[in-house]
Amino acid sequence: ELLETVSKGGGENAVLRHTQRNKKLFVRERLKLLLDDEAFLELSPLAGLNMPYGDVPAAGCLTGIGKICGVWCVFMANDATVKGGTIYPIGVKKQLRAQEIAMQNRLLSVYLVDSGGAFLPLQSELFPDKLHGGRVFYNEAIMSAMRIPQVAVVCGSCIAGGAYVPTMAEEVVMIDKISTLFLGGPPLVKAATGEDVSAEDLGGAKLHCQVSGCSDHFAGSEKEAFECIRNVISTLNYEPVPEEAMEHDDPLYSSEELLGLAPQDYRCTLPVKLILSRLLDGSRFQEFKASYGTTLVTGFGHVEGHLVGIVANNGELSHDASLKGSHFVQLCSQRSIPILFLQNTAPQTPEPRDIPQAHSNRLKAQASMMAAVACAAVPKITIIIGGCFGSESYIMCGRSFSPNFLFLWPNARIALVDSRHLSTVPQAGDSDCAGDEAELKQLKENSFNTFIFPRLEEESSAFYSSARLWDDGVILPQNTRKV
Repeated sequence: ELLETVSKGGGENAVLRHTQRNKKLFVRERLKLLLDDEAFLELSPLAGLNMPYGDVPAAGCLTGIGKICGVWCVFMANDATVKGGTIYPIGVKKQLRAQEIAMQNRLLSVYLVDSGGAFLPLQSELFPDKLHGGRVFYNEAIMSAMRIPQVAVVCGSCIAGGAYVPTMAEEVVMIDKISTLFLGGPPLVKAATGEDVSAEDLGGAKLHCQVSGCSDHFAGSEKEAFECIRNVISTLNYEPVPEEAMEHDDPLYSSEELLGLAPQDYRCTLPVKLILSRLLDGSRFQEFKASYGTTLVTGFGHVEGHLVGIVANNGELSHDASLKGSHFVQLCSQRSIPILFLQNTAPQTPEPRDIPQAHSNRLKAQASMMAAVACAAVPKITIIIGGCFGSESYIMCGRSFSPNFLFLWPNARIALVDSRHLSTVPQAGDSDCAGDEAELKQLKENSFNTFIFPRLEEESSAFYSSARLWDDGVILPQNTRKV
């Protein structure tokens, strides 16, 4: 339902104004004209959802990965039905993440620009800092130096910072009577100089193709512009490592059954091999150290013909499980095998279970695995299938450990601690130096139940995380293998 809401952009009225009055295509229609097929992975579609930007439904820009002329591309497309494509802080963050993916995977970048520039009331949150708006242009320059091609179509009005995005691309297409490109539009010119000038005369497609040279190609319509950009891409001579057509078997069990396996209660262990048998080719899994450290499952399998190493929680990360994880991750790194992490970390139990020496040994083993994961020079993909709690989330390649991609199932919970587990924490009144029991009980009810617990509950949901771009999107469990 949330994805459906976001797919409608700024709402029915905004879409009608965009398509009928302004005679422009909706952002998703533009992608259909560009892509080879419907194989398109939208990144973080829920970014910005329900965040405090007035009535903005989402980030106002769409990012994703798909193919044009057989070449994998990253797309950054403004949705002008959302406040005229105005850039909000979450929109900047979303663009920077897409550029990071392009650089890390050497993917051609396609910018579909239709933006009113930065949202000025929030300039302190999107302009001055290192990872604010200016970083988009910095990344464009760095990507050019890395010989990663970048092309752009100006699909509407591009003002101020939005004007630099296409100008810094290698080749640009502008559309007659639709595209405009300027630092300040006609109202600003009028205010500054008193001069009346039309948008077309100030920065239209003809001016930039014939006079300024900011645009390389002139198109009579949007459809012509997208055909032009496909032709441009066909001449880039940019062929990443060719993909081999690998035959593969489907899993023996239906991926639809993952809906019934998605864990909703994190206090009990889910046999993770049930998940793997619905993800791997032929449900084949070559387990590594099967009888040692059994609360972590490690081994090799194939996903659509691609060999991957698998590191999956099957309970808490004990001392033995952590040592096993370190060993396996180092093997994958040595053999250049990508690693797939399936996270369902166990919440920390409040009562002490180990004698001090054993506890210290476990910490040391977990630190070793953390170092192995951080230093493994192979692609890493993390999927949070259940709980993601505390330091175990780092060890299992959470966001701060820079996995190439991180996705969540809708039932995922991300928190330092499991809020529902806190109700079992021994209270001060249980100790020898207990105060007034009724006072302690009232304090607990007033502070924990009315403030701490609801806040932890809200902030640990998959949707709270995805709205803030702490991941690359919430995905349906049955689509995991495809994603």
